[in-house]
Amino acid sequence: MTYFESYLTVGAFIALGALLVGVVLVLARALAPSNPSAEKLSTYECGVDPVGSGWSQTYVRYYLYGLLFVIFDIEAVFIFPWAIQLESLGMFGLIEMLVFIGILVLGLVYAIRKGVLRWE
Repeated sequence: MTYFESYLTVGAFIALGALLVGVVLVLARALAPSNPSAEKLSTYECGVDPVGSGWSQTYVRYYLYGLLFVIFDIEAVFIFPWAIQLESLGMFGLIEMLVFIGILVLGLVYAIRKGVLRWE
């Protein structure tokens, strides 16, 4: 098998995959029931009836919850590698992580005191 024949094999698998995706999409479109109504096509915004064009009513608290989730999710991304390398980092690594977690706890306390986490 020559060098370029390897690419031919890869290209054949990519074409087969694309063909399979296309067939499945066409089958789904053909077999799926379709009975749209005005109720189904209306804008839905987190359980609140839309006002005007549907984009005028948004609540900041949804974004704040999302932002807090992202912050604490990123915290986990930093803590896992630190936990794996804890023995090699020694006392310096422990103190640095305690400072990092302390800053995050201060942010959480600030959010609680401002009432951001209170659902009304």
